[in-house]
Amino acid sequence: MDLSNENVIHVKKNGVEYLQFRKLLEYKDVIKHAYTLGVDVNYRTTTVDKKPLPENIYQATVENYKKVCEAIDSNYINIVKTVQEHTKNVKVIDKKINQNLPDFYVEEYKATDGLITNKKNLILSTTNADCILLLFFDPIKKVISNVHSGWKGTLQEISVQAVQKMIDEFECNPKDIICCICPSIRKCHFEVDKDVRDLFFKKFQSLKEIDKIIEYDEKVDKWHIDTVLINRAILRNIGLKNENIVDCGICSVCNSNLIHSFRVEKEGYGLETALIELK
Repeated sequence: MDLSNENVIHVKKNGVEYLQFRKLLEYKDVIKHAYTLGVDVNYRTTTVDKKPLPENIYQATVENYKKVCEAIDSNYINIVKTVQEHTKNVKVIDKKINQNLPDFYVEEYKATDGLITNKKNLILSTTNADCILLLFFDPIKKVISNVHSGWKGTLQEISVQAVQKMIDEFECNPKDIICCICPSIRKCHFEVDKDVRDLFFKKFQSLKEIDKIIEYDEKVDKWHIDTVLINRAILRNIGLKNENIVDCGICSVCNSNLIHSFRVEKEGYGLETALIELK
């Protein structure tokens, strides 16, 4: 199965599968990136309840990161990985914490769901299993960001938080910023009850796309919510150009044979990772 489309290419290299965005490949002399594929591999660096992994499972995870990093010609030791907790917290980083190991499960990145840097050779990593991962790149200021935005993060507008921090810390112009949206659960499968629907409506009712964002399904008495469209809308509102918001258009649930999905796998679910690095 090949998930390539007009916005992404499906790469199979050295036994590893991943997606790359065509837009970001236009800058391959400046950045490296990938979004992993495969449900037989796992990029989980903590347990489901945020505790350290058993040593044997941790080493298997490290090997998976090693392989995908080798495929994109990066050194896995340079990975900086947050401990995601569905917050709106985005941190600017300028150095590794661990010198000879990836920054997995470090105190400095607990309760953090986004990273930004303008330093070379730091691989920003986020993980998902239905949540949205967003890769940001400013080709003028040479700044990158990697953001995890689940439905709670989307409600808190973490993507806007990241862009605002790029503006404040690095004087980025939002018109220059590229945002690439990785595979995630889409409106077709993000089905919620009235309590969650009401949270989204209260927060985003002023968006002109609200009638497309939230739709009622009377057959099951539930609502479908388009969190990708929400992120597109709020990023446009902060100044990103529509043509610079690039969506892979791939649903993790519809493609759960290739992409980890919490809604499909349930307990013990695995994770994919998105990576981005300045060369």
